Amino acid sequence: MRRWFAPQMLIGVLFATAATAQQTAAKKDLPYVAVHDPQFISAKDAIFMNGDDRVIGLMNGEVPKAYPAGILWQHGLVEDKSPEGPIAITWCGYCNTALVFKAEAKGKPLVLDTAGLASGNEVFKDQETGSRWQQAGLVAISGPLQGEHLQLYPFLLTSWAEWLRLHPDTLVVKPLPGYAERMGAVNKFLKQGGFGASPVPDDVTYRDDRLKPKALVAGLDVAGANKAFPLKALRLVRVINDSLGGTPLVIVHQPSTDTTTAFVAKAGGRRLTFDASNADATELIDRETKSGWNAYGQCVAGRLKGSKPEPLILEPEYWFAWSEFHRDTAIYTPQ
Repeated sequence: MRRWFAPQMLIGVLFATAATAQQTAAKKDLPYVAVHDPQFISAKDAIFMNGDDRVIGLMNGEVPKAYPAGILWQHGLVEDKSPEGPIAITWCGYCNTALVFKAEAKGKPLVLDTAGLASGNEVFKDQETGSRWQQAGLVAISGPLQGEHLQLYPFLLTSWAEWLRLHPDTLVVKPLPGYAERMGAVNKFLKQGGFGASPVPDDVTYRDDRLKPKALVAGLDVAGANKAFPLKALRLVRVINDSLGGTPLVIVHQPSTDTTTAFVAKAGGRRLTFDASNADATELIDRETKSGWNAYGQCVAGRLKGSKPEPLILEPEYWFAWSEFHRDTAIYTPQ
């Protein structure tokens, strides 16, 4: 099989089993290509969005922006600009990996295009040098820049309703002509688990049997140490106090929106331990000062009000992809 056809084949598999209206839309010859010049619309004009649709949200610019999974899944990558420089918002449909990273290497910007798969994960090719970049590994695997690494950029994977609640002034990526008609089928497919019931891609050679290959995890890398937090455990425990690479941290999962966040568990010069204050873990309390916090690491009441510890970037994906590129990873196990 010629791997560079794989993304189109993936879309074809999905729409072959979609509803009649979506099958009609799928007949259009819509390529699986990166979006280099995204256009944005207001939230009120995003009539193609439903409350439980997944989005990648960015809040580091002047205006919050949402990148719907239903669009990203059909393109693999959307380019954009940030105050820190060019960024790439990416989604690999095969391994369910959602990542945002700075699109630059050695201080120079990169323009990236989709370039097939390697180890069951998206690969991008830069126009400047022809180097090929592994999405989940964040590294150039061939070309003049081989061995160079990309830097993660802060993002939030959440539901459209939750992002809109947090940022009612958000902008939303506008689908290219034809692609909006397929978003309903894509979003339904993602909500049903995507390719979670299918075998792993043929070119995946590494297997770690501690979890099922298609188990969903949130991966975290801190100071060279890494750990996978299974979504099944997150939904059960909701608030996890842990440490990684010598850094105290807390992981918070809000079951109603399947939103997972993480931040350094330290404020006011002391380490903190957190508990959920309600069933959905939208509110937290620290045991040390009894201050009140939200799930996004902001202290909203009590002695530490106004504190905002450093956020940490989680990497959501299937276990086979996380373990492929983090072979020494630890796994969180509920006590």
